[in-house]
Amino acid sequence: MGLCILSLLNLFAFLIFTSVHARGVRGPNKYSFKRNYNVTWGHNNALLLNQETEVQLSMDQKSGSGFESYNHYKSGLFHMRIKVPEKNSIGIVTAFYLSSPRSAVNDKHDELDFEFLGSNGPPYTLQTNVFVNGHGGREQKIKLWFNPTKHFHSYKILWNQFRVVFYVDDIPIRVFKNNAKLGVSYPSKPMRVIGSLWNPESWASNGIKTDWSQAPFKANFQDFKIHGCTLQTRGNKNCHSSKLWWNSNKYQSLNVREQRAYQNVRRKYMTYDYCSDRSRHPKTPPECRRNK
Repeated sequence: MGLCILSLLNLFAFLIFTSVHARGVRGPNKYSFKRNYNVTWGHNNALLLNQETEVQLSMDQKSGSGFESYNHYKSGLFHMRIKVPEKNSIGIVTAFYLSSPRSAVNDKHDELDFEFLGSNGPPYTLQTNVFVNGHGGREQKIKLWFNPTKHFHSYKILWNQFRVVFYVDDIPIRVFKNNAKLGVSYPSKPMRVIGSLWNPESWASNGIKTDWSQAPFKANFQDFKIHGCTLQTRGNKNCHSSKLWWNSNKYQSLNVREQRAYQNVRRKYMTYDYCSDRSRHPKTPPECRRNK
């Protein structure tokens, strides 16, 4: 009888362990926010939650908030799980991006952007952009196929010497290839990882004023582990080493499954592509011709 009870207890413990482990695999990692990041502005509007494995940024009429990584990176796969503000959040932007230092005197920064444009309901718009040497204007917009205000979703930026890929829940939604041979500039400067909640009402709302009666607006971020090469640990050239898994052959191009998913997103969900905007680009940019 005692052995039978012991066996049942062992079985119960095993089932609990496997259940918890499975949830851990699917959910966010448990890295502390402070291990890789610190709040850089709007300190009163940043709240650490769940034993510092989650941060909530809030936005009111006085201020938004933002955080950034301690280190600069030269390549890597950068991941964040995000839940964007609910209610009518027109004019409010939740951002997750990489950026090199900026200067008011000589702004030649590189930047890779995820920008969630505030909304008063579905469809919800996600904008991506690529800046090189201070020049952007490479916006693409998609309407998300889910409600990003209800649950956390995964957003990733892959950046190596071959290409930049933006992922939503492991689906590639944008590819920006290194076309330096065509004379197209490519992001190469060391960049920090940044998250923010702010109010760029002038361009993010199509002229609609933000409804501040809905404030405070709140965005939540999780998953603060970073897979990236810092200049401090490997030096400038070693960040392009094929020994780093995100620089390996597997990450130099999309596989067949990813390519199908990528084309499906472009066909069904893309609402704006700078490559097709003839008012801004009468002549198709060379990187757009190459990507077709």
